[in-house]
Amino acid sequence: MTENTTPSVIERQYEVEQFLYHEARLLDERRYNEWYDLLDDEIHYWMPTRHTVMEREIDGEFSASGEVAHFDDDKRTMGMRIKRLATGSAWAENPPSRTRHFVTNVQIDAGDNDLINVHSNLLVYRTRLETEQDLFSGRREDILRRARESWQIVQRKILLDETVIRAKNLGVFF
Repeated sequence: MTENTTPSVIERQYEVEQFLYHEARLLDERRYNEWYDLLDDEIHYWMPTRHTVMEREIDGEFSASGEVAHFDDDKRTMGMRIKRLATGSAWAENPPSRTRHFVTNVQIDAGDNDLINVHSNLLVYRTRLETEQDLFSGRREDILRRARESWQIVQRKILLDETVIRAKNLGVFF
């Protein structure tokens, strides 16, 4: 596979990586209202469940759209989650988790200048209270839309590596 290394492609790669790193920083610093502004009005934020399947059934490894998912949110429900965190009554996040988001292996599929598909690997480390620790490993499939001078997330599909999530809750954003 030949990669296009023209200046515009390299600049877009850098721009998208910086956007994703900025997003990770906002989440790690609990700046959820600023992070919410990065979400497009049409956002579909989805984490399907993963199943252990035989090789011949690999197409059914993840739940399909409309089936059971860990979460399946739009802009309104994302806003509700953020508002709930701000109330202090979200028991799963009181006291709040401390997170560190690591985004790597960012690849951009061919697309137009205003709407692009982005694949990345994600590692989220979360610690809470004195001894709770969770590690979430997986990949993300994003669709980003050019908005003003940056990007907005139109769709995020989070595909965790685990089939059984051992964390007590999924109260953090990915």
